Amino acid sequence: MMSTRFPYILRTSLAALTLAVGAPAIYADNAPAENSETQAATPAASNRFERNFIVDGNKLYRQKRFAEAETMYKKALEQNPNSPQAKFNLAASYIRQSGSADPNADRNPLNDARQLLTQLAQVNEQMSDEERMIAELANYNLGNISFNNNDFGGAIEAYKRALRINPDDDKARQNLRLAQIKQKEQQQNQDQNQNQNKDQNNQKDQQDQNQQQNQDQDKNNDQQQNQDQNKDQQQGQDKNQDKQNPEKQRSGMSDANAEQILKAMENSEAATRRRVEAERRKSEAAKRRRVTNPW
Repeated sequence: MMSTRFPYILRTSLAALTLAVGAPAIYADNAPAENSETQAATPAASNRFERNFIVDGNKLYRQKRFAEAETMYKKALEQNPNSPQAKFNLAASYIRQSGSADPNADRNPLNDARQLLTQLAQVNEQMSDEERMIAELANYNLGNISFNNNDFGGAIEAYKRALRINPDDDKARQNLRLAQIKQKEQQQNQDQNQNQNKDQNNQKDQQDQNQQQNQDQDKNNDQQQNQDQNKDQQQGQDKNQDKQNPEKQRSGMSDANAEQILKAMENSEAATRRRVEAERRKSEAAKRRRVTNPW
């Protein structure tokens, strides 16, 4: 097991978390005393250099010289690329330097911090108690990062992972409840916005429908007006033709009507001629009978 005298950069306090502004306020804890090196067993040479760089980085961190602390932690990782303490403290220095910058920006230090914490958050059976503690704190701080980015679902999952490692983590439990409350509020706001957008869309559809109906009514009115105009024009043309044809105007009849009348008169005359001819023949026949058959 690694020596527990290595310092850890721990958590965001609940009070700072509720502000949800910028990066979480992570503070140093379990930092070694100035003479702590004399209380530890002598490690291997590479571990001694690793430890010294971490100790120097922590001193700079407490002085809020986070960029210089970052350099020390990176030097510790050069000595031991798998050092969970150096990775965790380096992530803390990144978070301190991220300020209120957009966590989704490409060059935001918070992205580098998230990557390191994600590596440390994984748990397996071969881990030491110290490594499990770092995994718990890594999940806790991942939850804080997600919370401050309004990713309450991600925060909830991270806090739950921290509690699975350490069920007695009261701060993780408090932040989990807070994240659940914020997620519920967020969902309610989203539902309200969706309903508002739906109402607005319905109003717009109704407005579009009314506008289309008005356009159709205007179109029908225009068509009726054109038909009335065409009818008036046709009537005007008929009147002009009547004025230009006085015979038709005097007779008051069309050519077809005149032809029908003439034909009727011809038929009447023919009938009269047939009747007269029949009477003539009848008279002549009577005369002939008187001559051939005298009394």
